[in-house]
Amino acid sequence: MSAEVTVRVPTILRTYTGGEAEVTVDPSSTSGGETLAGVLEALEANHPGIKARILDDSGALRRFVNVYVGDEDVRFAEGLATPTPAGTQISVIPAVAGG
Repeated sequence: MSAEVTVRVPTILRTYTGGEAEVTVDPSSTSGGETLAGVLEALEANHPGIKARILDDSGALRRFVNVYVGDEDVRFAEGLATPTPAGTQISVIPAVAGG
């Protein structure tokens, strides 16, 4: 049974996805399971290099990257342990600085 989820990729990271704005991954086969961590592992397996742009060296979400599972900011949910059931849409959104 497939547990595919859709990941919306910001313009700045589309060099890793061949220009695709949305990619589909199946996190159920990763060690992270059906969580955001599993989605990022599956994303990295299909699009090498992208995970390092989302997570820092300690494995935490980078400060300037916001990730939403559905409409929920994972920083206010369960972080990388946030569940990602089949059909979920995940959005990776770089923070915008300005004044």
